[in-house]
Amino acid sequence: MAKKRPQTKAKRPQVTGGAHAAGTAGEIPVVGAREPCPCGSGRRYKACHGRAAAHAATELVHRPFEGLPGECDWVALRELVPAATAELTLKDGLPEGVPTVTLATVLPMAWPALRRDDGSVLIGLQNDTASGDISRDLADTLRRALEAEPGTPVQGRRAPADGPRLQDLLDAEAPLEPVVHEGFEFWVPDAENASPEVAASLERANAAAIPTVKLSGVDAAYWCETPEKNHLRWVMPHPEEQLLDALARLHAAGRSSLGEGTRLVGSFRAHGLTVPVWDLPSGVGAEDVEKPAAEFAERLAAALAAQEPLTPDERRARGGLTNRQVTLS
Repeated sequence: MAKKRPQTKAKRPQVTGGAHAAGTAGEIPVVGAREPCPCGSGRRYKACHGRAAAHAATELVHRPFEGLPGECDWVALRELVPAATAELTLKDGLPEGVPTVTLATVLPMAWPALRRDDGSVLIGLQNDTASGDISRDLADTLRRALEAEPGTPVQGRRAPADGPRLQDLLDAEAPLEPVVHEGFEFWVPDAENASPEVAASLERANAAAIPTVKLSGVDAAYWCETPEKNHLRWVMPHPEEQLLDALARLHAAGRSSLGEGTRLVGSFRAHGLTVPVWDLPSGVGAEDVEKPAAEFAERLAAALAAQEPLTPDERRARGGLTNRQVTLS
C-alpha cells in the first residue's frame, strides 16, 4: 500500500526581505539550507527566510497538472509509464538556440533536465521534487534548462515558493501527445558513443522497463505486460466519488470487465485523479483491448449520467472497489 500524504492546497507564500536587514527589500533568492541568508541577517538560510520556503514545501498541491492539456497523460507519464516522451510548446515560444523542448518520463543518471549539444532541452518528469507542487518544481527546472550551456545537465534544487508553474509557461492550446518507447534510446542521439556512465544507466533502465502501450481509441489508457499477467491502467478525469459510483454500478451489473478473463480489480489515486486497473490474461495484448475499452467508455458514460441512489448490491461493489484503492500521491 502506497503511503498516503496530506492533500492540502498549497498557497503561494511571498518570501521577501526587510525583516532582518535595514534597507533590504524585494524577493530573497533561494540558496542552500546551510548558506548565509541573502537578506544579510548573518543567519543560515534555513533558520531565516528559508523557514517560509520549508513550510511551503510541506503543503501538497492536490492536482499539480490541473489546467494543462492532457492532464490525464501527465499523470500517467509521471506514475505509470516507464519510457515515453512528448513535445512541449512554450507560451512565449522557444528562445533562440533552443530548437525543441521535450518532456521525458526519466533521464539518464536521474537528471532533472538536460540541455543537449544541439541546444534542445529534455525535462525529466519522474524525478523526486523538493516541494509539494510538482508543477512549480518542473517549471523552475525548465527555466534553468533553457538557460543552461549546451551539453550540460541541470541539477535539482528547491524552487522559489512564488515561482511560476508549468501552467504559466506552457501553451494551454497545444495538446500533449505522448509517444511511448520500448526503451530509453531517446536519451542520446548516438547510443554507441555515449559516455560509460550514460551507457550503464541506459542498460539498467532498459532492463527494468515494463513493456507498455498507449491505447489509440480512448484517452490516457495504458496496457502493460508483467511476468504473471497483463494490465490496463486508465487515468480518468472524472470526480472521484462520481467515478466510483459509476464503476460500482457497472461492477454490480457484471459489465465492468473488458472481455473474457479480464477483471476490474481496483484503482490508484494519483495527483488528484483516479486510475482504474484491470487484470488481463497474459495472452491479451494492447490491440486486443482497443475495442473492449471503447465499448466500456460508452457504458461508463451512461453510468456517470445516472442519478438514482446506489442499490445495496452497488454499494457493496463500491465498498470493494474503495477497499482496493491505493494512493500513489
